[in-house]
Amino acid sequence: MENESPRYRIARDDFRRARRKAAMQEIFSWLTGHSNSLLSFEEARQKLKASGEEEARGLQKIPLKAIIGSVGRYADFNRNFLPRKDVQSSRWARVKSVLRDLDDMPPIQVYQIGEAYFVLDGNHRVSIARERKLTHMRAYVIEIQTKVPLTPETDFDDFILKSEYAEFLSNTHLDESCPQADLSITAPGHYKVLEEHIEHYRQRMSQESGTEVQPKEASCHWYQEAYTPVIKVIRKRGIMRGFPKRTETDLYVWIAKHQEKMQDNLGWSVDVDDVANDLVERYGEGVRRTISRVKEKIRAAITPHNLEPGPPPGEWRQQHVPADDTERFFSNVLVPITGKKESWQAVEQAILFGKREKSHLLGLHILPDKDGLESDAAKEIAEKFEIRCAEAGLLGEFALDVGRVASVINKRARWSDLVVLHLAHPPKSQISSRIVSGIHALIQSCPRPVLTVPCVSEKFERLLVAYDGSPKANEALYMAAYFAGRWQATLVVLTIIENGTKLNAAASRAQKYLGSHNILAEYIQKEGDVGASIVETTEEEDIDMILMGSYSRKPVAEVILGSSLNDVMRSARKPIFICR
Repeated sequence: MENESPRYRIARDDFRRARRKAAMQEIFSWLTGHSNSLLSFEEARQKLKASGEEEARGLQKIPLKAIIGSVGRYADFNRNFLPRKDVQSSRWARVKSVLRDLDDMPPIQVYQIGEAYFVLDGNHRVSIARERKLTHMRAYVIEIQTKVPLTPETDFDDFILKSEYAEFLSNTHLDESCPQADLSITAPGHYKVLEEHIEHYRQRMSQESGTEVQPKEASCHWYQEAYTPVIKVIRKRGIMRGFPKRTETDLYVWIAKHQEKMQDNLGWSVDVDDVANDLVERYGEGVRRTISRVKEKIRAAITPHNLEPGPPPGEWRQQHVPADDTERFFSNVLVPITGKKESWQAVEQAILFGKREKSHLLGLHILPDKDGLESDAAKEIAEKFEIRCAEAGLLGEFALDVGRVASVINKRARWSDLVVLHLAHPPKSQISSRIVSGIHALIQSCPRPVLTVPCVSEKFERLLVAYDGSPKANEALYMAAYFAGRWQATLVVLTIIENGTKLNAAASRAQKYLGSHNILAEYIQKEGDVGASIVETTEEEDIDMILMGSYSRKPVAEVILGSSLNDVMRSARKPIFICR
């Protein structure tokens, strides 16, 4: 009998070896969490939204590794077409024993979806060919058209994503309205998020037009007006380098979800650029970013809040350099409001500043505990702020927060471009006072420029730059050049010789920098105490705003030795634009 022939017995032994390999691969698959199963053709046809059109491609030689599924035997073999059940042994051995020349075995029949194949007839022949390490087989091919094609690398997880993509395209018709769009995703469930975005966009379009907008039209508008601008930010910032295993659409979804979460927490709207940067800082891959996050946590844990050094000079400016002359530095201006009458001076100054920059004002009221969040006083401050912004023709948003004032302001400052503060209590000259000074701690570690307001300046026509050539003074000079160019303000550059120190080089550097930008300025040099000289020049030259660098020493030294900035804040009656 055939099952007693030598060829049959050899084939049975080959089957047992194939089963042992299949069992080992099953264990490895379980340990790694990666599916090793064949895909079901019928499930693929349905989930990938096959059009129903079939086209016979005739007899071809196809790569065996491109066969990723089966019509009816997907549960009998694993992804490598090794047998998964012992009951298959007789059939498997019988087929192999009659195949004397594997190169000439009868062609199989397959369906083709994209670059992948599903076996219609010939599963055992494929298994035997794979066991004998053949690379290609002859097959009669029938091609199926689907919205999302498959590749030979498509595994079960990939298939789930592709089926979700096909469902997404079927519902939105984006492949028809924007055929160039590629919204590949690596995380399941995100296509539903995109569908929700498109639906919200469709509803908004319908409300604005007064007519019912169809999904196909809305999806194309969403892709061009909402999705593409975010992708441009991702590319401009090089964000994909921090997430090498993800796609741009992954990042779009994560940015959108992160933005929603941040806006809920802050009570403000947040720009996509800022959300993208925060996402990279928090979750970006790479050894350098991981070490940086660990170091930051350690530093925050051991450093007293009033001695935090803040980011290095120029970091904020380098991240926010306008792409062209139409963009402005100060899109978002943060204004903390205590509710006291004098604190509204900061709001008035922020409005005057914001009108020039077309800024979005972010009002903030900080409470010691949560008990006051629903108080009438807090609601009154919010209402007054929003009314004042509306009267000035500026967009304003108001938020409440709880905690230590300086810490809360600095934490929220990173979502703005400038902090405007009423200067009610400038740092005093005593060391003990500087140690506990809230304004000193705030300015020391604030990640953004700070505009202190002892009195409101109605105009910004003459600006004084106190320049000593230090990194933070360079930032003040840079911003002065920006204001001179943008606001047509006149600049007065002051250099001061203190204790015999020569600053001719600093004055020359300032003149050379401004000259390279075709900016004319008046240059004044004085000798004596720095703080007193700045205040004196402000009065003599009828200055509207002072620009100077933040604290130049390390926090401990600054507290002990004092600073010319503190001297100016105590005496000057004009706003001080403090750069870091």
